[in-house]
Amino acid sequence: MQTKVGAFIFDMDGVIIDSEPIHSRVKMDTFRHFGLEFQEADLIHYMGRTSGAIFGEVIAKSGRTDITPTELTEYKHQHYLEVLQSGTIEPVKGTVELIRGLHAAGIPLALATSSWQVVMETVLDQFGIRQYFQSVLSGGELPRSKPDPAIYRISAERLGVEPARCYVLEDTTNGIKAAKAAGMYCIAFRNPHSGAQDLSLADRIVDDICEIDIEKI
Repeated sequence: MQTKVGAFIFDMDGVIIDSEPIHSRVKMDTFRHFGLEFQEADLIHYMGRTSGAIFGEVIAKSGRTDITPTELTEYKHQHYLEVLQSGTIEPVKGTVELIRGLHAAGIPLALATSSWQVVMETVLDQFGIRQYFQSVLSGGELPRSKPDPAIYRISAERLGVEPARCYVLEDTTNGIKAAKAAGMYCIAFRNPHSGAQDLSLADRIVDDICEIDIEKI
């Protein structure tokens, strides 16, 4: 098969795993566990903010002094892993098929995610896709996260492919900025659960992963 792509690099959250609905579910479980009142519809106002910041504000409003944002954050992280390991989470439609197809076509693959390493490892194992990637890299291993392009540049170096021949699949503004700053071609997936993301810097935008035809990239 003739293809101009030298390597394909995947983001993870919102691209391989539809993580935002899981995070919302886990945050609500955390509020209930600690007896805090919170309306799920209000989560939209906290998109893009850290769990610690959200929990800090909610605790402050409640007037509670017996719990800390750190306690809630640690509980939420552990519960998130439990949900991922439960076997009930499905990958984003079409992504695993794309990964397998690219691998079968002999295209080197890398995973470059801002998620912490234990989450990355759990997703790779739960979806049975670890063997398809020649490089997996968590942003937790780097001093700066996306939009810093380092995670993509390092991934390309590991694969031995020039950045200009790398394709990236992303779903967020910062991820696209990182890919473009690294000199790569970026396909943006418009995930309805990923919040209001500016995808305009991407080279191509798809509403369905299945739109990505390996023979045409």
